[in-house]
Amino acid sequence: MRQRVRQGRQGGVNGDSGWLKRLFAQSVRQSALRFIREFTMADLAFVVTMVAVFALVAFIAEGVTKL
Repeated sequence: MRQRVRQGRQGGVNGDSGWLKRLFAQSVRQSALRFIREFTMADLAFVVTMVAVFALVAFIAEGVTKL
């Protein structure tokens, strides 16, 4: 008598879920890039703000010394 070997399910409900894995991986990569870009812009904004504050303090100090 011949027995059939039953293979377990692989993939998603309707078959192969390779597209879902690729979509998830692409989504993770894009969110990581967005996260890095946000921190870069925050760092740039911080540096520009600090330069402006130091310039303002220097301008005020120069004005005070002239009094």
